[in-house]
Amino acid sequence: MPHPDKIPLQRIENELTSSQKIALYALRLDTIDFYGGGNKYFKLKYNLEAAKKQGFTKLLTFGGAWSNHLTAVAVNGKAAGLELIFVVRGEEPKEYSETLRFCKEKGAHLHFVSREDYRRKTESDFIEELKNKFGDFYLLPEGGSNALAVKGCREIVNLIDIDFDVICCPVGSGGTFAGIVSALKKKQEALGFVALKGGEYLEQEVSKLSESFLPPGGDVPQGQRGRLLHDYHFGGFAKTTLELLRFKKDFETQFGFELDYIYTAKMFYGIFDLIQKKNFKEGSTIIAIHTGGLQGNKGFEKQ
Repeated sequence: MPHPDKIPLQRIENELTSSQKIALYALRLDTIDFYGGGNKYFKLKYNLEAAKKQGFTKLLTFGGAWSNHLTAVAVNGKAAGLELIFVVRGEEPKEYSETLRFCKEKGAHLHFVSREDYRRKTESDFIEELKNKFGDFYLLPEGGSNALAVKGCREIVNLIDIDFDVICCPVGSGGTFAGIVSALKKKQEALGFVALKGGEYLEQEVSKLSESFLPPGGDVPQGQRGRLLHDYHFGGFAKTTLELLRFKKDFETQFGFELDYIYTAKMFYGIFDLIQKKNFKEGSTIIAIHTGGLQGNKGFEKQ
């Protein structure tokens, strides 16, 4: 997939933003590719490059039945010429989800494991078991968040061709947010809207992921490290409420593009709530990153 040189920056304007002279824009990473785009494109860029440079022919990673990560690896990993092994959470179903069917059509080998075994995905003995079964492979963690993912996600900030004060991003595993935080200029702030309940551990994870990209000496401005917000998870990962569903529908009708249930709907709800509460300075310019993931909506709607 070619590098996306120009991503639409769409103005989001209504009575609320106008009343506080807020200039809100959506960076539409969802327009890169339905399955292989969004923030995942940037998380994979340098990982796939490293896998090839290090001589790997296989890549192994992890995900669930409706994983955006798996579809993105299926698209971009196939384009890189790698053999793909997907360790999928849960017993093999009689009928595959559309996500898993797509991955299989792209040539990925699906290896189903019990939820108990899946929880061992970071344990060295479990990785050795997988190597004994599949041979040597480039290991990509669930969600794709590692130092090379952070390096790729730093480039997202370079796509924004206007000055801004605040940049907002949904947060799952922390890699995208860490990249954004580490690429900011002084006086710019990053807000991460955590999509899962009990995600306080991400504070340390983001700090660890972004550390090697931040200036040395510990004199980084506080705002440049970014802030994670834990009040907009709506019950937890893949959870929602009627209030959020109404917001998502109204937003899509008003502004003409789709949000995903798990990440971007929660982020935009949070942004409007913070504007309503006057948490942003009047006259601020805010960028909201649409991280894609729309293919996963089908799975959510089937629940």
